[in-house]
Amino acid sequence: MSTLSPPLLRVERVSHAFGTQRVLDAVDLTLAAGEAAALLGPSGCGKTTLLRLIAGFESVQQGTIRLNGIVVSDAAHHLPPERRQLGMVFQDFALFPHLTVAGNIAFGLGAMARSDRARRVDALLDLVGLPGAGRRYPHELSGGQQQRVALARALAPRPPLVLLDEPFSSLDVGLREQLAAEVRDVLRHEGAGAILVTHDQHEAFAFADRVGVMDGGRLAQWDTPYALFHHPATRFVAGFVGEGTFLRGIAGPDGVRTALGVARVDPAPPDGEVEVLVRPEDLIVDASAPCRGRLTARRFRGAMQLCTVDIPGGEQVLVHVPADHSTAIGQELGVHLAATRLCTFTV
Repeated sequence: MSTLSPPLLRVERVSHAFGTQRVLDAVDLTLAAGEAAALLGPSGCGKTTLLRLIAGFESVQQGTIRLNGIVVSDAAHHLPPERRQLGMVFQDFALFPHLTVAGNIAFGLGAMARSDRARRVDALLDLVGLPGAGRRYPHELSGGQQQRVALARALAPRPPLVLLDEPFSSLDVGLREQLAAEVRDVLRHEGAGAILVTHDQHEAFAFADRVGVMDGGRLAQWDTPYALFHHPATRFVAGFVGEGTFLRGIAGPDGVRTALGVARVDPAPPDGEVEVLVRPEDLIVDASAPCRGRLTARRFRGAMQLCTVDIPGGEQVLVHVPADHSTAIGQELGVHLAATRLCTFTV
């Protein structure tokens, strides 16, 4: 008779406070072996504190943390970080400046035979795209290269779980999403699970199979990127993930009446006042549309412009317009709903 293996990580009803300030409130989450996750949220939401509790840098005050079914933290028990067999990648890389790249990667492999250690270092350098860089020093590398060395060092002892604390925040914006995807591929190759802490949803979506959006110490939603975007559980999640605006609406038997017309929503809300989440891709600019608005701002996004349009009733919407479309601030635009299903939130 076979038994199911426990999840790699289980966080159960974990709460934490610093003095009188409560920073985590009854957080629950589960991570499977080999799964990559991200904790996403604004500054002060508790995501870094949760990562530190999982790592063992802080002691759990309430709740339980299990790794592979074994309790590593609860109110009465605390396994120190060095005994949790976790990999850690820090925001500032934390490389040893006096050691070569190879020396940094091999730092946690002291119990391994020298020849095996050298083979492991070379294999990891190849894996992270830095073949032959073992004799260089950290100061000779770019920020992105240093981050790859930090990842290789974390992976060297083959930990089942790697924790990454905003590791891309010091890098150029254009590099962050690319490196997040590359790091995910490396982790997948090694079969390691991972949790990334970030405030950048593009990083989170490029990296994670599952994303937890945190709001004021609570885990507002723990779900796939697709579900977070298309089926946000709370108004906070809807506003934090993706781009969009909320329109006032009145729900009735025929749908929700808004300034843009009647919208169908799924699931249908109770009759009464609601807010409707409208994303740029839910709208089309159409000269024949009955709803007319005025263009008040625009941001170029390569082939598209993200335009802010003031509509009747003192509300605003965001809409994508082709970059070669002739638009000017103050111009009148017609917009109508193109989406057949929208999300609503009770007022």
